[in-house]
Amino acid sequence: MTVLTVLDYASALVFALSGALAASRAQLDLVGFAFLASLTAVGGGTVRDLLLDRNPVFWIADPGPLAIACGAAVLVFFTAHRLESRISALTWLDAVALPIAVAAGVRAAVETGQAGHIVVLMGVVTGVMGGLMRDIVANEVPLVIRSGQLYATAALGGAGAAILAGALTGSDLVSLVACISVCFALRAGSLRFGWALPVYRQRPPRN
Repeated sequence: MTVLTVLDYASALVFALSGALAASRAQLDLVGFAFLASLTAVGGGTVRDLLLDRNPVFWIADPGPLAIACGAAVLVFFTAHRLESRISALTWLDAVALPIAVAAGVRAAVETGQAGHIVVLMGVVTGVMGGLMRDIVANEVPLVIRSGQLYATAALGGAGAAILAGALTGSDLVSLVACISVCFALRAGSLRFGWALPVYRQRPPRN
């Protein structure tokens, strides 16, 4: 099993759990749970593979991520009511899945010989697209555009750290560890300590 496969499986599992929690908040049936979990689990990787022209798309070549997503959907369907705060659990699961998915995007782009800026872009795309699709389908304001939070910025920081660490050390392992560590630190810091970029404040026009 390759490093990319492990990353894709891990991100699929955690993103699927967050997608299923979103389905529980929307009070969907079991099929709705499976759909939303699967969409969240493979959405980012699908966009990544299509943009990189990786054929076949990862979950078509190996249906394992979809099986994981459906299993996660069933698990959450019968246990979500035990959670004290499903939105808090969803947000933190998403924070764990994001850096893993970013690392998967970085790895896929590196394996296909892409330039540095494309590697960074594929990391961001893989990280944010699954959650974006989940939130749109669940009729929620997407986390990626909510003000006062680091989300796409965290993905960008993680992907950039991967490029920098790889250039300095020449080690794929160090590159992926740096990616995951920086991305999670930024996202968790945003949730725990309120780290955020400045937001636009409308000012009255000058006379």
